[in-house]
Amino acid sequence: MRISAPRYLRVSQAAFVALYAIIITGSLVRLTGSGLGCADWPQCSESKFIDVSTGHAAIEQINRLFTGVVALSVIACALFSFALRPKRRDLVGMSVVLVLGVLAQVLIGAVVVLTGLNPYSNIAHFLVSIFLMSVAYILVQHAKIFKTSDEPVSRGEPLLASNKTAQAVKILLALTGLVIVVGTLVTGSGPHAGDEKAVRLGFAMTDIVRVHGIAVWLTVIAFFVVAMMSRKTQVARSLLGRPLARFGVVLVAQAVVGYAQYFLGVPVVLVAIHVAMSVLVWLAALDVYWHSRLSAMPSRVLDL
Repeated sequence: MRISAPRYLRVSQAAFVALYAIIITGSLVRLTGSGLGCADWPQCSESKFIDVSTGHAAIEQINRLFTGVVALSVIACALFSFALRPKRRDLVGMSVVLVLGVLAQVLIGAVVVLTGLNPYSNIAHFLVSIFLMSVAYILVQHAKIFKTSDEPVSRGEPLLASNKTAQAVKILLALTGLVIVVGTLVTGSGPHAGDEKAVRLGFAMTDIVRVHGIAVWLTVIAFFVVAMMSRKTQVARSLLGRPLARFGVVLVAQAVVGYAQYFLGVPVVLVAIHVAMSVLVWLAALDVYWHSRLSAMPSRVLDL
């Protein structure tokens, strides 16, 4: 069976959406105190594989069952990548990484439950999700290019390779990653542990929030530096204009939510929005980086 490029693009986009959705459902498990709604693994309890007898169990069970949807979506990506003609090693490789990553997430999820929601296992769970979202984003971008051309993504010299703007973009991406990592430490120290008995990290909230805030402001400064540098040449403006605008909007919105949740006593609704948007912030930064690494390609590719 041969798979068309447009069909493969739709499958990769579906996997991307599924991977993002399970991050949201996973955060809701934690924020509703349902982290140990299913206290066993792989069964929900010692006597039942599926148990929805309580609200907490139902929420955790739904999240576990949705993992099956995610697994099917990434497996479809992998199987379909082998059926593409001409075969593309980049698409095959990334699809296989997604499958292996989801399997790793299943095992990490087991560790989370069996260790009573140890905060470090929770952090690993989230950061692996961020990695998978990154792979899925790049997979979708490669699939878009495959839709317009049978040739692999160009590995020639990036248009901004010798430009200081390209170096500034790398710093922006690194600082955004730092914000995400420190944010997990804030969450691991905060009140929303997933269960009342769950262990917390030993950081004082005021201290770790301050570190998080410093990382955010450094990212904001880096964003403005990149934005100003990108205006100096036509190539930089065409490559980075729209990605930077998207990143700026998401970054400001996330900052507003972050400060609001802090001063309002971290209400569940705002924390859920903050977690969901943290993924968008990272993807927006990755989007800027992706465009900064594009080689000389047709203009239709630069508009992705």
